[in-house]
Amino acid sequence: MASNNQENINIANVIGTPNTATLSSPGLNPLGDSGASQQQRDHQHIDHQQQSDRLKRSSSTQIDALQDEVASLKRSLASEKFHLDDVPFSSLASKLEPITNISIKSRRLLKGHNGKVLCLDWAQDKRRMVSSSQDGKLIVWDAFPNNSKQEHVITLPTTWVMTCSFAPSGNFIAGGGLDNKITAYPLYSEEDTTLKKRPIGTHTSYTSCSQFLANDQQILTGSGDSTCALWNVESGTLIQSFHGHHADVLSLDVPPSETGGNTFVSVGCDRRALIWDTRVGHCGQNQYIQSFKAHAADINSVKFYPSGDSIVTGSDDTSCRLYDLRADREVAVYQKDSILFGINSVDLSISGRILFAGGNDYTIHVWDTLKCNRICILYGHENRVSCVRVSADGTALASSSWDHTIRVWA
Repeated sequence: MASNNQENINIANVIGTPNTATLSSPGLNPLGDSGASQQQRDHQHIDHQQQSDRLKRSSSTQIDALQDEVASLKRSLASEKFHLDDVPFSSLASKLEPITNISIKSRRLLKGHNGKVLCLDWAQDKRRMVSSSQDGKLIVWDAFPNNSKQEHVITLPTTWVMTCSFAPSGNFIAGGGLDNKITAYPLYSEEDTTLKKRPIGTHTSYTSCSQFLANDQQILTGSGDSTCALWNVESGTLIQSFHGHHADVLSLDVPPSETGGNTFVSVGCDRRALIWDTRVGHCGQNQYIQSFKAHAADINSVKFYPSGDSIVTGSDDTSCRLYDLRADREVAVYQKDSILFGINSVDLSISGRILFAGGNDYTIHVWDTLKCNRICILYGHENRVSCVRVSADGTALASSSWDHTIRVWA
């Protein structure tokens, strides 16, 4: 027995007994290592959270400071514009000779549509024009005196063709409406023009207006889906869309080619006129560079001043207004208490001195843009005037109406 006890003691001495210090060592105790790592992670998380909170407070402070700076700049601009608005626009033109001897008469009456004529456009050759109608047709006219005739009649697969445009080259036209599309139709083809049509683009609502840029390759359109779009005519692809209106876009215009071809203006049912730059952004939101809002109802028409520095608008509120892009403000209003109906379309003489405004009262109001007084009224249509357009050389004015006719004035 004594021998066995001695052996057990020797074995114990060889194996050794557990060392409590060794078990509690972080390097050897898994539980101790896990606890320390968790504690370290907790500290790191707290530090990260505190740092994130500091950054948020700093960012919020910077944003507040920037917003205050923006508000201060806006107040400064508003104050500067108020101080500069010291002289009425019409008073500056008081020394100009008034326009008195003006004689404009209806020279041609074009009949051919079986429905309301909604839009028209002159060709650059100053002789031909295209019209679109509720009857679903596009008609190309030779409006030269003593030779009035229909050169082409194109039937679209929809009624209410609301827009039409002549390509700068004069080789084809474009039109669209309730079909939500804009389509090009060649005028000089051995085959049927309708069979040779070229789809350009499609909106998600009706196409209300269109205009070619300085060449045949690109066309702008406006739509009831509240957007404008720039299309490649040859490939039929969307180049850029413009989002900023809050309601239907009703009209657009581009400045004269010699003043630059990167901007355009659009108006609509949101009572705003927006100036766009095609070089700013691609398919983004709120790309417009200027905004004007003074009308009390839908703006139905817009036209650039010949210099490209101003725009004139016509509205359902019975007024026309002139906005100067350089001054960033409205500078003139063309309105009379006797005008009780809205303005559907506006255009300017090539000098910009005379404004033509076609209205729902079946007449065309002729204004002196500088003196802000009405010169005369053109009578002849038997229903609302839907569109007025001055020829490229300024020698003639064409007007379309819901009375199914087109009149050429000179």
